[in-house]
Amino acid sequence: MPNLFTKVKDRARAAAQPKPRTTHQVRGQVDTPFLLLTVLLVVVGLVMLLSASYPTAYYDIKHVTGGDAFYYFKRQALFAVLGLVVMYLVSKVNYQGLRGLAVLVLVLACLCMLAVKLPGLGVTAGGATRWLKYPIQWQPSELGKFGLVLYFSSRLSQRDHRTPLGFRRNHALGRFGNLLERIGFFELIPYAFVIGIMVGILAIQHHMSATIQMVVIAAAVLFAGGISVWWFIVGGAGVGAALIAIIKGTDYMTLRIANWKNPWDDAQNKGLQAVQSMLAIGSGGVFGLGLGNGRQKFLYLPEPQNDFIFAVVCEELGLVGACLVLLLFALLIIRGYWLALNARDRFGSLVIVGITTLFAFQVFANVAVVTNLFPVTGISLPFFSYGGSALIIQLAEMGLILSISRQNPAS
Repeated sequence: MPNLFTKVKDRARAAAQPKPRTTHQVRGQVDTPFLLLTVLLVVVGLVMLLSASYPTAYYDIKHVTGGDAFYYFKRQALFAVLGLVVMYLVSKVNYQGLRGLAVLVLVLACLCMLAVKLPGLGVTAGGATRWLKYPIQWQPSELGKFGLVLYFSSRLSQRDHRTPLGFRRNHALGRFGNLLERIGFFELIPYAFVIGIMVGILAIQHHMSATIQMVVIAAAVLFAGGISVWWFIVGGAGVGAALIAIIKGTDYMTLRIANWKNPWDDAQNKGLQAVQSMLAIGSGGVFGLGLGNGRQKFLYLPEPQNDFIFAVVCEELGLVGACLVLLLFALLIIRGYWLALNARDRFGSLVIVGITTLFAFQVFANVAVVTNLFPVTGISLPFFSYGGSALIIQLAEMGLILSISRQNPAS
């Protein structure tokens, strides 16, 4: 049975052919299930953020909240409103115009990612410099992920119009060149160059989590775009080997893996997050302690309002509540892929695949870290974790999916 990405590829190729505008094209109507799921997750995320953040904000250990218990909630609620407005505005934009802006967005993202190293522009937090001060504090890597999706989708949508390279067959070098062309080697060079540049920039920032996300969404869009599966086998082996080399060659990664394997060896320091997260999940049981009644958020669990907010969800809502939250995420992701399958053209289909895959990976990776299935990576939970700029970018991406859904063929 063909997998989802194969269906996306086949339907997008058929949809890529020019079609006359007819009454069978739905104009002006966004996909209601996707919109409702997005808004519901934002609302639930705000409620859980309020519950998870008020002890940290009230005691103000980091001296940023002034003792205002609602500090994080008020700021996140404001950004949520702004994000929903941005989502609405983006949903009104004709996404076709983004084709011509793909390279510009990608270049701008790379420049912003490099700018974090400039004195007076970059912000250092937690020992890493990954943020820019202006216009608000934000991570340029978020723009980089979006730029990567746009560039890959734009280029792959024109794949059928690419002119194959031809070499002379009367000598071995020419025959070898023709072989490389047949297996798609030369076609992959621009994509490999772009992802190599972005990974190199992220390596300067020591931003492993963003690097992994870049590779995942690049692979998803390339696969949906029709690149041969053999290249993913070769590329996966290469990425795996490189990851092992990085882990063994850097002290901080080696230490992180050791702490992940047995966080109880240093439960008061390096293993504190994992240990307290597992205690929170375990104490929640099946039905939880009740909304607002969690204990680990009272200065036991580090970053309860950020990367480890799902542990608070498990403690207060229990296994049942946590599964319901994951079900909402799953429904949104499935609906996103459904919209990709039914997109009007290949460009729209691939954009949705890239954004939805990024969203799905962030949810999976965050939950895996909270449950200690993965080492601590710093990947936040979409719509739940505190972070205004990230929330606005996420909602803008949802708005782009809604924009594409406006032009989906009527079912």
